[in-house]
Amino acid sequence: MVEVFRTNIQLEEEATRLAGKLLSEFPLIKINFDLEDCDKVLRVEGKDITPHKIIELLSSDGYQCHILE
Repeated sequence: MVEVFRTNIQLEEEATRLAGKLLSEFPLIKINFDLEDCDKVLRVEGKDITPHKIIELLSSDGYQCHILE
C-alpha cells in the first residue's frame, strides 16, 4: 500500500526528524519526502498504513498534512 501526502515541510532537517517520528510509530514502512515538489510530498509505503494517524502525528508537531489525490 502506498499513500501520498501534501505537506508544508520546508527543511530537510524537519523531514528527517519527522521521518524518525513516523518510523517509531510504524517501524515497517518506507518514507520518502520530496521537498522540491511544490506540494512538499510525503510518500509512505508499507502494510497497514493508517493515513489519519500519519496526519495526526505531523499535525501534532504543527505541520499541515493532507492526502494528495
